[in-house]
Amino acid sequence: MALLNGHPADPDALRTLALTNYGHFTTMRVADRRVRGLSRHLARLVRDCRTVFGAELDPGRVRGYVAEAVGDRAGACVVRVTVLDPGLDIGRPAAADDPHVLVSVRPAGPLPLPPVRVRTVRHQREVARVKHTGLFGSLYQRRAAQRAGFDDALFVGPDGLVSEGPTWNVGFVAADGEVVWPRADVLPGVTMGLLQEAHGHVVSPLAVGALRSVRAAFATNTAIGVRAIGAVDDIRLDAAHPVLAALRERYDALPGEPL
Repeated sequence: MALLNGHPADPDALRTLALTNYGHFTTMRVADRRVRGLSRHLARLVRDCRTVFGAELDPGRVRGYVAEAVGDRAGACVVRVTVLDPGLDIGRPAAADDPHVLVSVRPAGPLPLPPVRVRTVRHQREVARVKHTGLFGSLYQRRAAQRAGFDDALFVGPDGLVSEGPTWNVGFVAADGEVVWPRADVLPGVTMGLLQEAHGHVVSPLAVGALRSVRAAFATNTAIGVRAIGAVDDIRLDAAHPVLAALRERYDALPGEPL
């Protein structure tokens, strides 16, 4: 199901997004019409709309579109809100200032997901602090990692510091049990922010070589929650570390905001 500004999406209106891939989005897990971090998702959309389109976005209108798309469905689903300008001209992107809101809904899978093996790769997402629709570089690196026998990629910046995954933030558990989030140019993830509020942590630059001293690692976003990373390159990590279980428990205990 997909609604554009609250109405069934016209394929012609989506052609610009398919051909230019210029826009931004957020993805949220909805359970019984409640969303953890809903206000953060809406604030992200407002902030990114100013950056991408130089325009204001009404968060109340977006919230209404999401509620309409979800309807009265029970259980959990994943909602993606994409902001685009159907009138964008690839030769004059500076003129794109009429944001439309596309809401799509898909089923949500069970959590937690099994651990993943990731491969480090030198890569930096463009305009990393914006959750934009330009996913080619990220998905290319994910595909390359999978073809090499891994599940996903872990990005390392030009400075040699660990940053994030293609569509997720990453955290680590140090030898003393402390949670460490990389200090790097990364997307300020909603789930990461909620976990940082709920659990003690430090934010510190983390070089690839330092990963041999960590005990555990995890990927996190709205759709996957807290997902253990079982290995980084040839470094095996504890996918059953008790800190990971504690993070999941604290995240699961967070109340959702009503639509």
